[in-house]
Parts: sequence; structure tokens; C-alpha cells
Amino acid sequence: MPGRTVVGLATLSLVLGLVGGFAGDRVSETLRHGRTSDNALPVSTAGPASRPAGSVAALAAAVLPSVVSIEVAGATGVSTGSGFVVREDGYLLTNNHVVAPAAQGAAVTVTFSDGHEVEARLVGRTADYDLAVLKVEETGLTPLVLGDSDQVAVGDAVIAVGAPLGLESTVTTGIVSATHRPVQAGEAAQAAFIDAVQTDAAINPGNSGGPLVDARGEVVGINSAIAQPPGAQQATGSIGLGFAIPSNQARHTTEQLIATGTATYPVIGVLLDGSYRGEGVQVSTTEQQGRAAVTPGGPADAAGIRPGDVILAIDGRPVSRSDELIVAIRAKAPGDAVTLRVRTGDTERDLRVVLDEQASE
Repeated sequence: MPGRTVVGLATLSLVLGLVGGFAGDRVSETLRHGRTSDNALPVSTAGPASRPAGSVAALAAAVLPSVVSIEVAGATGVSTGSGFVVREDGYLLTNNHVVAPAAQGAAVTVTFSDGHEVEARLVGRTADYDLAVLKVEETGLTPLVLGDSDQVAVGDAVIAVGAPLGLESTVTTGIVSATHRPVQAGEAAQAAFIDAVQTDAAINPGNSGGPLVDARGEVVGINSAIAQPPGAQQATGSIGLGFAIPSNQARHTTEQLIATGTATYPVIGVLLDGSYRGEGVQVSTTEQQGRAAVTPGGPADAAGIRPGDVILAIDGRPVSRSDELIVAIRAKAPGDAVTLRVRTGDTERDLRVVLDEQASE
């Protein structure tokens, strides 16, 4: 009996030892992986995600190094916005309403996607197009290509890039939801009339001045304004209606600002009657603040337009509001010719008008 007991105890000890060693190995193994075996979850065995050329991720990776966030510190406080590189030698494009305080001496700081900051100076700006050019003392930058906004179609995929609410390197996606949308952008006192590209890509305060790019990564617009519900006192956030200055207009104006620091815009030389409610847009019947309804010797005068005439269409596109006519004209360049459908009394006729030039504010 004593011998059997000893054998039994020895056998039991051996079994416990094996179990203890096995359990210790399991505990050690699970501790090494930071989890218990009972709570272990499946582990991915997939390789890196595929991000082919043309995907949103691939486009974002290509565009982001050329997009900057902008901070303007002036006497009235600090404001932020976005911009992007247009020339490798340090020229950046943004909105006038983002950097307007710089004209009164406010300091402008630009932050690139890699986090480094640099001071920028204001090269030129135009309130009429809500565009401005900055310059930083850096070279070897990668500029974004300004694409052909005339080729943009409703339904095209687009990406908005910028720093909404100060959140740098933010990317949102959507489509072009409309083109040739007449929009007033910028501050109320210096509203710019733009023939806008409309998008449902989320645009929020701080996105202003950033690029709207197409599926090729080319800039088709400069994000400038967002719609707000009736009664809203200020822009609070995206409701799926954002507006961008077409890249073709931005190209012409940016080249002028870099060359001279100022810009011009086309005019036909008439004053419009904002109280008119009939079909088309009416030329004022009287002077306004000492200015003639039709500028003597101006393009409209030379074409035969007279006070009280009604402009029904421009280049075959009907117009029913003053801002529609204004943005359609400003989408052109000085020296371009447009065809206006004009009604005098009961008579309608097409008139060819060569646009004149006026200096921007």
C-alpha cells in the first residue's frame, strides 16, 4: 500500500507538472501578444490595399504636397484659409477674401503638408474675381496644373482639398453638380461675380482658396463659396452646395497678378436696372451716380445698344438676372467678342459686342 501510494503521487505530480508547463507556455504566449486566447480575434492576412492611378487615394497623395493652409494675423484677429502652388518658384494662388488683410499689413504664414511653415508676401489681388497671389521664398515646389474648366461636365468626379476649420490636408469627394452658376463670392462689400462650378464635395469655412481637382488631378476650380439656407447670417458648414471659380478664369487672372500685381476684367459699358422684373436684363434708362446708362464710345454704344434696351441672351444663352449677364461677361477676356440678343421696343436683334477692359479693384 505505501508503495502504491508513492507511485500514485509520483504519477499525479508528473501529470500536474506537464499541465503546468503547458499552461505556462500558453500564458507566456498570450502575454507576448497582448491578449488572452479566449479573446483572440481574427488577424488580417491581406497585403497592402490597392491604390491604382486615378483612385481617390492616389490623387490625394499626388495633390496634397502642393496644397497649403494659410493663416493671416492682423489687427482684427486671425483668419485661416487654403491655397496651392501654381509655380515651382514659390507662387501660390488663393482667394482674395482669405488674404485681404495682408493689403493693410497683416502677416501671412503658409503651412505645407509636411508641416513646415514659411512667411508669405502678397503679390497682388483682385476683389472682382476674389483671387490673390502669394509668394514664398522657396524653389523646387510642385505646382498643380490648371486644367480646362470649359471641358467640365455635370456628373464629373471631383476632389476638394484644403484646410476646412483649420484642419490641414483635408480631402473630400463629390461630383460637379452644375456649371455656369452665377454666384457672388467674398465679402459683401467687395462681392465677386463668378461663373461658378458647383459641387457637392464638402466645402467648409477654411476651404476657401483650395483646389477642386478632377480625375486627372488637374485643378478645374478654386473653392470660394458655399450656399447657406435662407435666413442664415453666416456660413456655418457644407450643405452639399459649394462653388468654385473656374480654372480658365483663374489662369488668366493669376498670370496678370504675377506680372503686374493687378488684374483687369471685361465690360460692355452699360449700367443695369436692378429693379427691372421683366424678361431678360434691362439697361438702365437714366444715369446712376453721375454715370451714363450707356458709356459714350464704349462697346455697347458702338454696337447700337441704347438706354432702356433689354438684353435677352449672351452667345445664345438666355439671361434673366443681372448677375447672370455679369458673370457671363466676366468669364470672357477683354478683346473677346460676344453676341447679345437685344430687344428695343418690340424689335429683337443680335448685336456683336467687343468687350472693353477695366482695371480691377
